[in-house]
Amino acid sequence: MPGSRIVALGHYQPARVLTNEELAQMVETSDEWIQSRVGIKTRRIADDETVADMAAAAAGKALANSELSPSDIDLVVVATLTAEDRCPNVAARVAETLGIKAVAAYDLNTACSGFVYALATVDHAIQAGVARNALVIGAERLSKFVDWTDRSTCVLLGDGAGAAVVSASDEPAISPVLWGSVPEMGHTITIDGEPQVFKQEGQAVFRWATTELPKLARAACEKAGISPSELAAFVPHQANLRIIEPLAKKLGAENAIVARDVVDSGNTSAASVPLALAKLVERREVPSGAPVLLLGFGGGVTYAGLVIRCP
Repeated sequence: MPGSRIVALGHYQPARVLTNEELAQMVETSDEWIQSRVGIKTRRIADDETVADMAAAAAGKALANSELSPSDIDLVVVATLTAEDRCPNVAARVAETLGIKAVAAYDLNTACSGFVYALATVDHAIQAGVARNALVIGAERLSKFVDWTDRSTCVLLGDGAGAAVVSASDEPAISPVLWGSVPEMGHTITIDGEPQVFKQEGQAVFRWATTELPKLARAACEKAGISPSELAAFVPHQANLRIIEPLAKKLGAENAIVARDVVDSGNTSAASVPLALAKLVERREVPSGAPVLLLGFGGGVTYAGLVIRCP
């Protein structure tokens, strides 16, 4: 096929809401301190839900919003860095839960850029003729890796999942991807060691993001053959409002709705882009067929950007 398109979206977040005021009772912080530095008011925390549970819930909603059935799906891809188990992978667990048979299924880990990476690989698979209808999911349970004594990081992270149904299309509605990495900065965002906890060198990440991301975002638009001023929406990784808002301004997307789901959901890594996108579409804030720039960036350091047409 010449290309692919997103035909439906879905999202899922745990019921438990963790507010800034609650965090202020756990560590030395305050609502004012958190909002002034990262723009986050609340985040969702999973109690009993696993990454696979949340991924399946989001994917099930996306599938229900499409005209497809489980038997139509021939590829499931899950972007995550927080899977509880080594084997079976999350994609296979999602397929089992949703009753999808004999499906190609794999997980992908490029941290916060994961969903855009996964979407690009699915687009490539469809163009190559080895898949026709796919589920692409970003799902994370980052709360398992939070150091609740570290006020600089425990305020950032949340749990959730977002999913897209992607189908072959005579008219491509997913642009070529601009992707890459900065391996020499891999030490700036990590979940490693023992115990495994999320750590980041906040100032180094902020400087890189505010300096390099505007150039990468413009390059992704150029690769898609579109001007930033033509974008109807801009959905970057929901890391920090102090990164998102200057980035949108420097990009020159003055006519675009800018996703700010980080305010209510926190940083959900690979889930953040599909979660924010699904909410925009659910609220009908972006016209069908309108161009939307998706830009993932984070641990690795990895990045990926492409332009989709809104389902």
